[in-house]
Amino acid sequence: MPVPLEWVAVSAEQSHNSGSAKPSRGPGLLFTAFEPSGDDHASAVIAELHRRHPTVPIYAWGGTKMERAGAILVERTGEDAVMGIPGPAKILEHLQVNRRVKKFVEETPILVHVPVDSPAANTPLAKIAKRQGAKVVNLVAPQFWAWGPWRAGKLRRISDLVLCILPFEELWFAKRRIPARYVGHMLFDHGLKAGELDRIASAFPQGGPRLALMPGSRPKELERNWGAMLHAYRRIEREIPGVVGMVAATTPAVEASLRKRAESLGGWPKSLGSIAGQADAVIRWSELAMVVSGTVSLQVAKQIRPMVILYKASRVFYALVGSWLLSAPFFTLPNLIAGRRIVPELVPYFGEGEELADEIIALLKDPAGMERQRRELAAVVSKFRGYSASAGAADAIEQIAGLVPAR
Repeated sequence: MPVPLEWVAVSAEQSHNSGSAKPSRGPGLLFTAFEPSGDDHASAVIAELHRRHPTVPIYAWGGTKMERAGAILVERTGEDAVMGIPGPAKILEHLQVNRRVKKFVEETPILVHVPVDSPAANTPLAKIAKRQGAKVVNLVAPQFWAWGPWRAGKLRRISDLVLCILPFEELWFAKRRIPARYVGHMLFDHGLKAGELDRIASAFPQGGPRLALMPGSRPKELERNWGAMLHAYRRIEREIPGVVGMVAATTPAVEASLRKRAESLGGWPKSLGSIAGQADAVIRWSELAMVVSGTVSLQVAKQIRPMVILYKASRVFYALVGSWLLSAPFFTLPNLIAGRRIVPELVPYFGEGEELADEIIALLKDPAGMERQRRELAAVVSKFRGYSASAGAADAIEQIAGLVPAR
């Protein structure tokens, strides 16, 4: 995500028969999430609500994590999320989703609709739920502070509460008369299992310096950023003796896609390994990370690893649209939370990887700079301490729904 070049994310697979359970018709909660990060964030809250209120049905347009957490999956979403302005096929697809959600909430009593991020996809659904008498609690505040702030008025009209997962967001929304509450970030709700991560990382390439490559998960992200990351790594490999790298792919399919793409980009470097679904182990193993902008930057920050962040954008799109829609002073989460540039960010990035390599090499040759970034990242992480985002979000949804708290 170029924090926050998010415009809309919708699923490629919206079949009524895709792994869905037949829901009961009791009054319940409805979560709608349309990208992998939404599946992550929502699943923790769903698990907490399901623990407290096991007889309250929790319906979802969402992913496998939400289903495992206890949601009744009406439709599976988020497996082909997109960024930027969607094409006609995606727009048509989501209009069809809107019609199916409308039919569902007309037939099923909903106490609270919980849209998870993805405001362009979720706003029409929140309007539909609101018209049927449901309350609306946004989980993961839409990032209007950075991208299209004029949309705040629409959010105010459809929301009963906005749950914020970044420390500065509550004040931003409060200034615009939008009820908001900072609950912390789900990523920081639980500690890391260091021993298990070390065991996994022991199989990674030995040597050093050790460089993690975090290329993102969405198809367009991979398409745009992987070539620049690969080009930068090859140059780093030439100029920094002993360097080894690990690519943290989100899924085996993404790992296979990256390796296939590398074949047409000069091949896979010998000193570069890869693994799917083990981002925390790759971060723990690393000394420095090359990161596509998004939530993963906080995952890296959690382990206090220095990083360089990029997001390659279309020069034409940015010139025509992005340059006047963007309003935040920074693009990446660590810098936004710190309120200053503590991490090198190449966002939007239009190069082929040379500038990215420059930033990485400069840091590798500057131990004092690496240590300074570690201190700054530790200060960012401290802002999340003392909160349990899943419990705080569950408290808020419970209150708005009028559910009696579990004792």
